[in-house]
Amino acid sequence: QVQLVESGGGLVQAGGSLRLSCAASGRTFSGSDMGWFRQAPGKEREFVAAISWNGDSTYYPASVKGRFAISRDNAKSVVYLQMNNLKPEDTAVYYCAVSWTRGAVTYAAGYRSWGQGTQVTVSS
Repeated sequence: QVQLVESGGGLVQAGGSLRLSCAASGRTFSGSDMGWFRQAPGKEREFVAAISWNGDSTYYPASVKGRFAISRDNAKSVVYLQMNNLKPEDTAVYYCAVSWTRGAVTYAAGYRSWGQGTQVTVSS
């Protein structure tokens, strides 16, 4: 069982950047695809990014493509989300999770072992 702890959230002005980190404990991290999701108040959890177990493949929805970048360091058991050119609509709690399977999984039900989330607030 993998346990996840997100960090790096905060308050930033529109156009700014943040880097989120997700630290994992458990021996299955390095062999698992990972994902980032976000959830704004009153909205469903939304897919933000995913990365393959070896870091060779990444996936993004159109809403963040070109602004966000997911990466991982298996030696440190950490997955990152670099967020640039942030917009007020990016405001949400951001979660990382472990994918049940390998491949481009873009729906929340395809993930397990969710972290507690980190708040990102983008002011206009």
